[in-house]
Amino acid sequence: MVKIRLARSGAKKKPFYHIVATHKANARDGRYIERLGFFNPVAVGGEVPLRLDIERIEYWKGQGAQLSERVTNLVKSFNRHGEGVAAPRVAPPESKAKEAKGQTVPAGETGDVSAEAAQDEASS
Repeated sequence: MVKIRLARSGAKKKPFYHIVATHKANARDGRYIERLGFFNPVAVGGEVPLRLDIERIEYWKGQGAQLSERVTNLVKSFNRHGEGVAAPRVAPPESKAKEAKGQTVPAGETGDVSAEAAQDEASS
């Protein structure tokens, strides 16, 4: 049976996927019948994040090919938005741990709210 799925390439921590038609028994990055497009999840700026040959995908579906779950979602997205351009990437927000790292707790205090509540109850 023919399957349309992603084949990974690219460098470590910089994935790039080819969308390929292949026999389901072949390895993920192994031999394929036809390359149908690509998906670049880390596209930045003017790079194209997704390009598909919809005519060839429809041909393979007509021949009985099964699409993987991820490829199905990519085809839907491509049909909705087209090829387009990658959205500009922004820096992720800083974590709470990094924000709290800069704060200091006065000597003798733990910063634990439950310990302070226990002290208040004991003194009353």
